[in-house]
Amino acid sequence: MPSLHEVLVGALRLWVWLALLSAIFIPLERWFGMRHAPVPRPELRHNLAYYFISSLVPVVLLSAPIALLGALLQPLVPDAVRAALQDLPAAVRIVLAFVVAETGFYWGHRLSHEIPWLWRFHAVHHSTEQMSFLANTRSHPVDMIVTRLFGIVPLLLLGLAGPNAAGSAMPALLLVLGTFWGFFIHADLRWRLGPLEWLVSTPAFHHWHHVRRGPINRNFAPTLPVLDRLFGTHYLPRHWPEEYGTDTPQAGTLAGQLLDPLRKA
Repeated sequence: MPSLHEVLVGALRLWVWLALLSAIFIPLERWFGMRHAPVPRPELRHNLAYYFISSLVPVVLLSAPIALLGALLQPLVPDAVRAALQDLPAAVRIVLAFVVAETGFYWGHRLSHEIPWLWRFHAVHHSTEQMSFLANTRSHPVDMIVTRLFGIVPLLLLGLAGPNAAGSAMPALLLVLGTFWGFFIHADLRWRLGPLEWLVSTPAFHHWHHVRRGPINRNFAPTLPVLDRLFGTHYLPRHWPEEYGTDTPQAGTLAGQLLDPLRKA
């Protein structure tokens, strides 16, 4: 469990990151995004609150379970397999860890749409009706924890992450890179990246995931669209969605949005 000092240092880093992200994305969205009315102040306050909640709470709650899981999962994979993976060149191990984690994140995200009790938490993320970089952090802590576990547990199982693994900082590195890319794909940027859209997720790719009606439950991959192609959930037409959001009712207050999914449906 992180100490109070570590939590305070983490909060300070989040303020620095928020300033940096705002300096990058606010001008880009103004120059290259759709002309929208200003985000209502209550929603803006909620987004800022979620920025800190979804960044700090999962770290605090997941530290001990991840350490425990690392110990419990170690006997499930033969030592020879773990040793073989550890002997791989560093670059190969990094790519393998990235693909394994991405596949886990894909299925964690997809199941959050397909399992009703998980959707109750994930629907908070889809409640935004105007895409922007801060929509990335509009997530219930339970939703964040479930999705991260799907990505991190396979790494622990294979010995690609953990205190005894070469490159034990891999989960943190993947989360940092993935989080920054998450801000990019949620941003209101009307960019099409041509052939690169086959390789990496883009704002157009992820905006179709947030469409209110039409081809919903598509484009689950955080970074690698090939996973959606492989599992039959890829959708990327040339035009952009006309309406974002969800028809799942959401409370108007931050407390309601956090507590309602915990109550019996």
